[in-house]
Amino acid sequence: MNEVYKKVLEFKNKYPGGVYWFRLKKHSAVVERHLNPDEKVLYAFAAQKNNSVFDVFSTAAIVLTTKRLIIGQKRLVWGYMLNTITPDLFNDMQIYQGLLFGQVTIDTAKETIYLTNIAKKALPEIETQISTFMIREKQKYAKNTSNNSKGV
Repeated sequence: MNEVYKKVLEFKNKYPGGVYWFRLKKHSAVVERHLNPDEKVLYAFAAQKNNSVFDVFSTAAIVLTTKRLIIGQKRLVWGYMLNTITPDLFNDMQIYQGLLFGQVTIDTAKETIYLTNIAKKALPEIETQISTFMIREKQKYAKNTSNNSKGV
């Protein structure tokens, strides 16, 4: 069992109220395939990658590594989809808690990603993990940029 799948299962068992049961092992394998040798998995969870609470067949594995946020989905017949969000492209994140489920909206420089049908109790943990990482890494990018502009 790969490391990503273990972390996704931990999340699923800790927060069973969401809609993320469909092919988690396959989705996790997509992310695992694209991990760089120097990346470590910090946090992983599952959600529906779409903007509709009624579409329950768009499950994805979302993984926070030491370098980036990776979203992997295995297609039903062949192929897969992979999104990566590096800290320099991350703009903003919005958390929405509805009656039954929650939603995380990630705004990047190029697109907006919607993660829906998440257990309501999981939202604070997801927000803390992603925002803490992105703030810390964006500060590193800002320091590197200011050092490069000074000719150092």
